[in-house]
Amino acid sequence: MNRTKRKIFETSMNLFATKGYDATSIEEITSIVGVAKGTLYYHFSSKEEIFNFLVEEGMKLLQNSISIKIANCTTLTDKLKAILLIQIKVMTKYEDFMTIVLSQVLGKESRHLTCRKYVFEYIDLVEKIIQDSIENGEAKNISVDDPKVLASGLFGITYSILLYKIKNGDELNIQTLYKQYEEIIFSKYNLQ
Repeated sequence: MNRTKRKIFETSMNLFATKGYDATSIEEITSIVGVAKGTLYYHFSSKEEIFNFLVEEGMKLLQNSISIKIANCTTLTDKLKAILLIQIKVMTKYEDFMTIVLSQVLGKESRHLTCRKYVFEYIDLVEKIIQDSIENGEAKNISVDDPKVLASGLFGITYSILLYKIKNGDELNIQTLYKQYEEIIFSKYNLQ
């Protein structure tokens, strides 16, 4: 991605997260980036295309991070812990992105459907990891009645982290959050 496209991308992400999609205009994006509308339209055909690109790229980053992190894990417990840690890291490092996705996942407009599609694809990936681990015997001493519930719950943690940060306004300590959520989740499923 060239420098101009990256600046449009990052500026749009910041504006969408702070002002909302509807309140952000193409004019505002071009003004902050310092480019003409024609330059923006050279890279993106519309505000909606910027939004879709942003969501797609961010969710790919999350999925790829999970796939890389669990590649060397040999138990379901280790995989779930890796997923939890990645989600916390993504939430803290890419807060604007996660704010956009989580604020747009409900509704009936095309951007809501786009966000929901990518979130469901992510949850399906985690569900498949859980299901494959159970089938491969990597879930010893673990009682997982419904991988869908566990996968959705793990993603729901991301939302709760965002709410926690908004409510408290504090910098998030990744290791502290990880330990607290690890206790909550893993004690439920006897994953110690």
